[in-house]
Amino acid sequence: MLSRRGGSSNSRSQYIPMPENDPAVFTSNTLPSDPRLLVTVTNAYVGTRVYRDILHVNGVYNGAVGDTHRADIPSPINVRMNVAAEDRPSETFSLDTRTGTYVHMIQCSGYTATHKIYAHHSLVHLLAFSITIQKSTLEPQPITVNLQAQFTPMSPDLDLHRKADFQGAHYLCGKTLVPEVEGGPQPTVHMIWTPVPQSVTLSGEEKEKSWEFLTAIAESEEDVKRSFSEGLSLILSGALYESHTQAWVELWEGCFVEVDGPLPLSQAIYGCLYYLLSAIPSLGSSDFLFSGISPGGLSNGTQGEDYWGHVFWDQDTWMYPNILIFYPEAARAILKYRIRTLEGALYNAKEQGYKGAKFPWESAATGREVCPEKVYGDQEIHINGDVMLAFEQYYYITQDLKLFQQEGGWDVVRAIAQFWCSRVVWNPEEQNYHITGVLPPDEYHFAVDNSVYTNAIAQRSLSFAIDLSSQLHIPIPEEWKEVAMKIKVPFDKSRAYHPEFDGYSPGEPVKQADVVLLGFPLLYPMDPEVRRNDLEMYEPVTDPQGPAMTWSMFAVGWLELKEAERAQQQLAKCFGNITEPFKIWVENCDGSGAVNFLTGMGGFLQAILFGYTGFRITKKSLKFGPVCSDDIKELKITGVCYLGSKLNFTFTKEKISIKVTKSLSSSTMLEAVLAGTGKHLPLNEGQCVSFPIAAGWIQKVSVEIF
Repeated sequence: MLSRRGGSSNSRSQYIPMPENDPAVFTSNTLPSDPRLLVTVTNAYVGTRVYRDILHVNGVYNGAVGDTHRADIPSPINVRMNVAAEDRPSETFSLDTRTGTYVHMIQCSGYTATHKIYAHHSLVHLLAFSITIQKSTLEPQPITVNLQAQFTPMSPDLDLHRKADFQGAHYLCGKTLVPEVEGGPQPTVHMIWTPVPQSVTLSGEEKEKSWEFLTAIAESEEDVKRSFSEGLSLILSGALYESHTQAWVELWEGCFVEVDGPLPLSQAIYGCLYYLLSAIPSLGSSDFLFSGISPGGLSNGTQGEDYWGHVFWDQDTWMYPNILIFYPEAARAILKYRIRTLEGALYNAKEQGYKGAKFPWESAATGREVCPEKVYGDQEIHINGDVMLAFEQYYYITQDLKLFQQEGGWDVVRAIAQFWCSRVVWNPEEQNYHITGVLPPDEYHFAVDNSVYTNAIAQRSLSFAIDLSSQLHIPIPEEWKEVAMKIKVPFDKSRAYHPEFDGYSPGEPVKQADVVLLGFPLLYPMDPEVRRNDLEMYEPVTDPQGPAMTWSMFAVGWLELKEAERAQQQLAKCFGNITEPFKIWVENCDGSGAVNFLTGMGGFLQAILFGYTGFRITKKSLKFGPVCSDDIKELKITGVCYLGSKLNFTFTKEKISIKVTKSLSSSTMLEAVLAGTGKHLPLNEGQCVSFPIAAGWIQKVSVEIF
């Protein structure tokens, strides 16, 4: 524990109450009765919920396949603040998404006590909290704030033992007990934390004072001591919290979505962005290997809960596009996780009797299948296409060939293509390739043949592999082209819609978004009539209790068809999954399933970022085609990345404005092309281009123009 008196450095870190209608701050006088719905404080390396006795660390799992889960680590920041009952305080509990801080404030007649908790956003090995007492009168009596710490240095997942104290702080370390696979990794967790007293007291002579408590976590003694020392130094200079908030300022500067519309919509956007941004590597962070994002993030995933902290297609399909469009480097870290786990994916395919790689339906440390229920791991093979689509979108946004040429990306692409070619079977009656015995995204149907989503994404995977091989000048088997050309994608000509699989009967209940994903994100070519028919066919039969991300994809589809009112009806359903007061999402609207459901948040953000804007990531351009609903006057998207440039977009019902704020390469100039007129508008750094609302695209300027 370190304390310091209020002064200029301390005042910088004081929590300043925001206006009640500030969409970025969620405040309540009471806490939710369900502790799962408390604020999460995470960064890409460590995370917990406030007032929870455990925390989790990136990539640290315990248990063999079938039992693998995030290792529970005791949390030193599980501390509650209270004051003597006779003080009759008023209390507020807040999440400030701008600064990534949870704030508990107690206001009494003569003083205010403030408890702040945060996971440091740039120094990702650090968790911290502070207590500040500030007098509002000149009365000389001392003021005491009680601290209830609930910490037991034990874990069911690690062989924890105490080590000698370090710089006045306690030290605990231990190795996970059971590896995922025989001979697999058993990481060691090192933790150093400042002890917490039962109370802190502001003396009668003092007007204000702060006490700061630090926890450092790493997988080596060297890293944990370095991180703790760095945090301690920043506390002594009064800069620890300031460095954390500054990291959030920089993050929001490059990634901002502002809506001139209903307050609940703005709050939902802030909440989704906060929780998702909390899960990705910070800008310039490279001191640890990122191990992906699970549906409940690092704050969740203990044994038997929240999918045990495993990584699903939720990461690659639902969260990833929002990350990619703002922060390609963070998206790259997600792809590197898939590259590192390729060996496990190769094993999975071989075990099932196929070539190439089969990425696991549920992934943890090794890339082996860790799903507790075998049927999902065996049949839900569309995960391979989901992983490939993420690589494809990254390449189209960045044109980064280094990832594929030098860092293993091509190995993933090739292995997935090999898997699809070994997984298909030739059907002589229909003269095309089938994929049989699969589980589609709609998990109400098992062992179906020719899931339209699975087959379509397999086809897209092969098409990208063929295109990329050409870019890399790598010869490929003719089989790839043959399968891509002749794989069956089910289509009912008489009804002009896509059956979910062979034998699907219209009206059969569907769990979640499935066929509607053909239009987006797959961009499968189809007439508007077919797109409409797919939406009309599946919207009424999709389970209203299904997972949260589903309705966002229906909203995107209706916006694509310029049906803003129908899109709003679908998007409105998402609000049933947002809990108060801290905008934590639950997987299902009845409160069941995963909490802090980043998957649902990712779908919701895609409805905003790709639905209302019409953004589409294609091979040669970033398309736009905005649709503004009646209740949205203006939509601003700040920090969109494309080919090394950062762009700001402003959409109203009348016009579009585009500004390049940063161009990382003078050799890559961009232009906007308007679809209706074919007009080319140069996009020069620092200049704003405006034009009447229209569809179009952003592309690299052709050499011939100069």
